[in-house]
Amino acid sequence: MSNHLLSLTTFLPILGVLLLLFIPKDSKGLLRGVTVAVTVATFIVSLPIMLGFQPNAEFQFTENIPWIAAGPFVMRYNIGIDGISLWLVMLTTFIMPIAVLSTFTAVEEKVKEYMILLLLLETGMLGAFISLDMFLFYIFWEVMLIPMYFMIGIWGGKNRIYAAVKFFIYTMVGSLLMLVALIYLYFKGLEAGFTDFGLLQFFHLQLPLTTQVWLFLAFALAFAIKVPMFPLHTWLPDAHTEAPTAGSVILAAILLKMGTYGYVRFAIPLFPEAAHKFAPLIATLAVIGIIYAALVAMVQEDVKKLVAYSSVAHLGFVMLGVFAFNVEGITGGMLQMINHGISTGALFLIVGFIYERRHTRLITDFGGLAKQMPIFATIFMIVTFSSIGLPGTNGFVGEFLVLIGAFGSSLRWWTIVASSGVILSAVYMLWMFQRVMFGELDNPKNQKLLDLNAREIGIMLPLIILIFVMGLYPKPFIDKMDPAIQKLVSQVRSVSTNAQSVPLQGVPMGHPAMGMPAGQPAISPPAADLQAAPAVNSHEEK
Repeated sequence: MSNHLLSLTTFLPILGVLLLLFIPKDSKGLLRGVTVAVTVATFIVSLPIMLGFQPNAEFQFTENIPWIAAGPFVMRYNIGIDGISLWLVMLTTFIMPIAVLSTFTAVEEKVKEYMILLLLLETGMLGAFISLDMFLFYIFWEVMLIPMYFMIGIWGGKNRIYAAVKFFIYTMVGSLLMLVALIYLYFKGLEAGFTDFGLLQFFHLQLPLTTQVWLFLAFALAFAIKVPMFPLHTWLPDAHTEAPTAGSVILAAILLKMGTYGYVRFAIPLFPEAAHKFAPLIATLAVIGIIYAALVAMVQEDVKKLVAYSSVAHLGFVMLGVFAFNVEGITGGMLQMINHGISTGALFLIVGFIYERRHTRLITDFGGLAKQMPIFATIFMIVTFSSIGLPGTNGFVGEFLVLIGAFGSSLRWWTIVASSGVILSAVYMLWMFQRVMFGELDNPKNQKLLDLNAREIGIMLPLIILIFVMGLYPKPFIDKMDPAIQKLVSQVRSVSTNAQSVPLQGVPMGHPAMGMPAGQPAISPPAADLQAAPAVNSHEEK
């Protein structure tokens, strides 16, 4: 079974769906219990993947078998993980039981359908992170869209239809552009002698800059919508505000990472010269998103919408680190993906707990809750500190590495501006916390609120533990991802340096548009080695 651990982890939730089909829809407790059991079992099955993962740059737990052959199109069931995708897989299996547990009192209608959608969504997310066949990735990418669309549209708030349709249209537009780029890239691969959609062989495909630019734009737009980056972020606050608690947790903790992961896994290594060319533009949009989202968050009266805008700001830091094109920046960006999933997922759970008690999310309706709900206030405070990056919590490590990496690259001035976002995040988060938790407990409805029960404390406890573990000792997380990140940096920089040896449309070597300071040496292996490497798939390479 060790040879099929990834497949078992990915498709175990589908077995749960089959079990749920035979349970009567009125047996709500049994439906919830089976769903929790399946997601916990999926997490347990995924643990050997983490424990058995070797800290090297190769893809591990690979499977590569024929799947579809229709005319010129050949698709393979080609999966595997490296240090970049490992922790995103573990984050997914870790968050899903917590998300399901949060639905026990929040969802009372159509429980069976809701649980089925949660399990389908888990399979879609895991499949996207492990796919090494680009067409297989696209299928899982689309599979994720459908359950979330129905979760928002059926179980959301009063404007749920508007939010669901907006989410669907934004994501679908980006997906179609990516599909067109995938098909074009496949035919270019056929000309080079490739026979399928295997991702690893396309890393060696030599494309002219003009072609890279157009293909990069198609991929980048799809991923920018999913991140989401400014100015394509407008669907996110609506989706978060209207989605049920579990939907918001999954959306923040995992789904948004599909965009940032897409840049690291696909857009940058496939089109490195174009990535360097667009780095200043993407860094600019990331910094605008950081500042803009922080300022908009300050004036929000709805706690959930404030947390939603904070996601835009946090993921702006991730994009800044990724496009620094150095080990520190990308490591910080990857850590920040995990940190954001833990901290912002926890914030949405906290908002859900208080909404179930008061059926309002307006900041002005609260005040003085720390006196009435001390356990809730303590957990809320820890998560707030984590979100603003207090030293000792997980949020600090990721942001610190991002800023160091970006400052040490050609994005120095962008980094100086972006660092103000750290201060702004403290302003809007602490101001919100102060208004909700402190002051006079003068509202009679607030005086009757009950503190967190055992189930809710149990939901939050694993997240609180991870906040401190990752904040105080991030080394195990960094060690497993470091070789893969170093390999990515060496490939992207060496290809870019090779391209700079010939004048590129009047851009001199060392120009900021190339993403590298003047005189910086290339990191081995040289670009010539990459160009001479044979086209291989993951199975043959292993």
